[in-house]
Amino acid sequence: MKILECTDRTPALLAQLLDVWERSVRATHTFLSEPEILRIRQYVPEALGGVAHLFAALDEDGRPLGFMGVQDGSLEMLFLAPQARGRGLGRQLLQYGIDRCGVERLTVNEQNPAARGFYEHMGFAVYKRTETDEQGGPYPLLYMRREV
Repeated sequence: MKILECTDRTPALLAQLLDVWERSVRATHTFLSEPEILRIRQYVPEALGGVAHLFAALDEDGRPLGFMGVQDGSLEMLFLAPQARGRGLGRQLLQYGIDRCGVERLTVNEQNPAARGFYEHMGFAVYKRTETDEQGGPYPLLYMRREV
């Protein structure tokens, strides 16, 4: 497995990352309804194209197993293909972001306790909570920052 920055965000690459996103969300975001997943899915390509630094973790055949987006010291997204969960890939990606991009804060859905636990294990702590997500949806967010 290797981690590469996606400087050339081709339509083919974005389609592969969108597939990873959707499979990851279906495996971990059980609080989202099918219509909500499909609604959010429409915005993912724009988010992938607009984040300052996009990194993909590739398998030996060059296929993405996970990805993360980083901007201004904030982890904007981190998603893993279901088959890659629990194998250290999330830790490798996040540590890469911390070491190379200065990741010091992130936001996570409160209804995703596995992600919260992972980020706490990686040294992040909650400093703020909101009742809704950035779009006003009924999905409380936890704002976390790295405790050094």
